[in-house]
Amino acid sequence: MTVSLRDFAGKRVHFVGIGGTGMSGLARIMSTYPIEVTGSDMKESSVLTGLRVLGATISSQHQAENVNGADFLVYSSAISKTNPEMMRGKELGIPILSRAQALSALMSESISIAIAGTHGKTTTTSMLTVAAQSCGEDPSFAIGGTLSASGSNAHKGTGEFFIVEADESDGSFIEYRPYGAVITNIEHDHVDFFKTPESVMDAFASFVDTIATDGFLVYCADDSGSSTLGNASTISRKISYGVSPSADLRIDSIELFPQGSKARALWKGKLLGTMELQVPGHHNVLNASAALAGGLALGLPGAQLIAGLATFRGTGRRFELKGQVQGIRVIDDYGHHPTEIEVTLTTAKRYATDGRVLVIFQPHRYSRTQAFIPGFARALDIADQAWVLEVYGASEQPIAGVSAESITQLMKHGVFEPNFLTATDAVVAKARPGDVIVTLGAGDVSSLAPIIVEALAKKFQP
Repeated sequence: MTVSLRDFAGKRVHFVGIGGTGMSGLARIMSTYPIEVTGSDMKESSVLTGLRVLGATISSQHQAENVNGADFLVYSSAISKTNPEMMRGKELGIPILSRAQALSALMSESISIAIAGTHGKTTTTSMLTVAAQSCGEDPSFAIGGTLSASGSNAHKGTGEFFIVEADESDGSFIEYRPYGAVITNIEHDHVDFFKTPESVMDAFASFVDTIATDGFLVYCADDSGSSTLGNASTISRKISYGVSPSADLRIDSIELFPQGSKARALWKGKLLGTMELQVPGHHNVLNASAALAGGLALGLPGAQLIAGLATFRGTGRRFELKGQVQGIRVIDDYGHHPTEIEVTLTTAKRYATDGRVLVIFQPHRYSRTQAFIPGFARALDIADQAWVLEVYGASEQPIAGVSAESITQLMKHGVFEPNFLTATDAVVAKARPGDVIVTLGAGDVSSLAPIIVEALAKKFQP
C-alpha cells in the first residue's frame, strides 16, 4: 500500500507497540501535524510519557477496542499478526501499514536520504543530522537511537531534508524510496529473515533500485559488499568513500586516540579538511566519512559539515559512557553481531589504556546465536574477562540445543552466567581503578549499567 503524508491529514493513526524506538519516533513526528495519534504498548516508560505530553492517547496494554475509530493502523516487525489490535484492524478493514510504509509517507514531501548498512547506520544517521544542523539546516530525522545533543530520536524540522535510518532487518526498507541513500557496509545478519549472505545482498540491491532516478548513492569503497553494490548500480550520481585510493572521498592520516579520532578528508584528490572527532575508533572515522559524503551529495558545504562532525558527542547505547567511579568507566553498547563486538571491544581496549576491559554480554536472538557462535567467542575474547548471559530471545522461541553457554565453551576468558545479579556482582568485585566495564548487547543487558555504577560507588565509598 502506498500512502502519502496528505492521506494522514485530519485522520487518526493508531500505533501498535508505540513505545519502541522506531515507532515512538514516527509517532513523535506525526504529533506535529494535524493528525490524531493513539497507540498501545505493554509497559509504561518515559517514552510514553513524552508522547502523551505531545498529545498522544496511549493504552498500556494491547486490546482490540483500542483500534475502534482509527483510520490507519501502524505496526512494527516485533508485533505478531495474532495481536488483538492487528486482528481487530483487519476485521474493521482499516488500512494496516508497516513502520516502513508509514515512514515513507512522512518522507514523501521532503528531499530524503536513507542511511542503510549492517553496521554503523544509527551513528552515521546521527552524524549526518548533526553535521547538517551545523550548516544552518533544520532537517527532519528519524533515528534508531537517541542523539546525545538533543536527547531525541526523531524531529520534524522546518527544512527540506529528511534524514532517516533504514532498517534492513525484515527487508521493508524497500518501501522508503528515498532521493538518496548511503550504504555503510553489508554483512550477513538477521538470520531469522535472511537465510544466506546472498539474500542480504539481494535485499540491498532492491533497496538501491528504489532510489530516485535523479538521486544519488553513497557507498563504502573499503567494504566488499557495499562497493560491489555501488559499482553495479546504474544510478548516475555515485560517491564512494573510505581509505581506498580509488574513493571519491578519501580518508588518510588517520589517528586513533583513547577518546577520539582524527583524519584528513580529500575530495577527488583535493584537501577538504581535517575531521577531529569526539568519538573513538576507526569505525567512527568511516561513519563520519559516510556522513560527510552524504552531506556533500545534498549540496552542503564541506567545511561546515566537518565543523559539525567535530561537535558530535555520540548516540545512546553506542559506546555510551554511563558513569565513572574511582577511574572505572562503565560503557553501554548495543553491539550484537560479532563484527560489532570486535569493533567495540577493540575500541574499549584503546579507551582503557593500561586498564582491563571487563564485559557482560547478552546474545540477542537464538537464530543469530546459533549462526555465529565461533564469531562471538573470538570477538568476546578480545576482552580481559567476559560474563555471558543467556540468550535474549526477543520475539523468537528457543531453539533446541542453542544456549549462550556454547559461546563460552570456545572462549579463553569467558564465563557463562545466566543470572543478572550474579554477573553484576562478579564484574563489580573484579573491577579496579583504570578498568573499563562494558554492558554489551541489544537486549535488556543495558539495564545493568546504572546498577553497576551504583554498586561501584558503594564498593569504594569511605
